[in-house]
Amino acid sequence: MGFLAPPGLRDRMAEIPDWRRRVLRRLDVSLILFELVLSVIFLALSLVTGSLYFRGVGIGLVIAWVTSAVAVLYRKMAGAGS
Repeated sequence: MGFLAPPGLRDRMAEIPDWRRRVLRRLDVSLILFELVLSVIFLALSLVTGSLYFRGVGIGLVIAWVTSAVAVLYRKMAGAGS
């Protein structure tokens, strides 16, 4: 039982530039890296401004990207074993 693509999806995928298609195929890793960059930015802002709000957002983003990274690694390990 596979994924049923909506009509015309292959035609739309052919129109997408190559760089964007590569990013969409690796969307999970792209989002994890985006969370990492945002967490570093917010933690740096918290150090510069001394704001507890920025520190809390930065720590929340750190928790989010670590959790996402563990989930992706678990999925890859589970896929490699079967």
